[in-house]
Amino acid sequence: MASKALSLTLYNLALPLGLVCMLPGAIVKMRRRNGRWRDLAQRVGCFDEDTKKAIDALPQRERFWVHAVSVGEVGVAKKLITRLLKTHADLGIVLSTTTPTGHALAAELAAQHTGRVVAIFSPVDLPGVGRLMLERIQPTQLVLVEAEVWPNLTSAAERLGIPVSLVNARLSPRSERRYRKFRRLVGPIFGMLKQILVQEEDDIARWESFDVERGRIHLTGSIKYDPEGSTVPAAKIDELRNVLTQTGIASTQPILLAASTHAGEEIEFARVFQRLREKIRDLALLIVPRHVERRAEITAALKTIGLSPALRSISGSRVDSNAPVFVIDTTGELAAWQHLATLVVVGKSFLAEGGQNPAEAALAQKPVLFGPHMENFTPLVELLLKKGGAQQVADFDALTTACLALLQDKTKAAHMAQAGHQALQAHEGATQRSAERLLS
Repeated sequence: MASKALSLTLYNLALPLGLVCMLPGAIVKMRRRNGRWRDLAQRVGCFDEDTKKAIDALPQRERFWVHAVSVGEVGVAKKLITRLLKTHADLGIVLSTTTPTGHALAAELAAQHTGRVVAIFSPVDLPGVGRLMLERIQPTQLVLVEAEVWPNLTSAAERLGIPVSLVNARLSPRSERRYRKFRRLVGPIFGMLKQILVQEEDDIARWESFDVERGRIHLTGSIKYDPEGSTVPAAKIDELRNVLTQTGIASTQPILLAASTHAGEEIEFARVFQRLREKIRDLALLIVPRHVERRAEITAALKTIGLSPALRSISGSRVDSNAPVFVIDTTGELAAWQHLATLVVVGKSFLAEGGQNPAEAALAQKPVLFGPHMENFTPLVELLLKKGGAQQVADFDALTTACLALLQDKTKAAHMAQAGHQALQAHEGATQRSAERLLS
């Protein structure tokens, strides 16, 4: 096993080259996702006066810095932070995110908890930047969500005596294979973590294989799959139901919802929809892309097969009554839209590897279908399939057949929806257990 110093040295030698290679793509993504040049200052530890004042106004006796990357991780952080604030009156939170879409959700949470939560952009993990941020924020604990173990930031926290916890920790098969290649180098970095709160029993052995002490690994379950904090307010669901009505989709129409779609999937889901419409004449299609900045690309693709979708971002936009397709090109609403669906199909599971999270659909008590590539959610997929709470199909033709069967057999659909919801009860209490570990 390499020493911690050697691991950090090699990491810092490779980091500048990696940042240079990533920079062009990062700038393009930033512009597409409505990022601002002025936000880059925060990424090197420079705050404007308003942000400094907001951080200084947080409770000082106990202050957590919670880091989450994008929308999915912010969703986990939101549930955890809500629980922490309820149970610990003197706690302040700085929530950092990497992407503009994640930051938008973090800012919403901060607005709901003024004086207790401040949203910022995460720093680049260059030597010295993390220490500068830590000294400015002065957290009593650094909390990383899911897989964001940044070597320089983690090392700086250790040197300053700030404990670092990894919550809702997961190692996808892809991440584990990548880390395994550099096991001797990543082991010392993971060894700096005070505790790792894992989602599944099998995760314990995975982290131990990187020489993490067993006493630092704690099984809490998945915050993401925990029913706590996953309830969508009835007012929000009513609001979106009204949006559907105004768009031209009646509340009585069956709805196929394609969730977190990726490039190339939208047109294929639309073709499935067109085939289903031959049997289910009033079926409507909702497409919720993973990246909303792709709206023009999606619209253009759908028009090539004769569809004219309405866009959520355009007030007064109406669907074509002969083929109602509605593209949800706004962020933070997926969970609520799934409550209005009849069936939910998970994106990134047909044309790319990894898949997207099916838990929200199961929590909304909807039948869930996905393609062959759900590698990033293997334990959850196995659980849902074992309990009959989801259906996995091989391709788009099989998806058409499966959707038609569920749309025509409401009893079968209801059974799948109920089974999926019950399967997630295994993770009930994960948010509370995670909060208790952090506060212990």
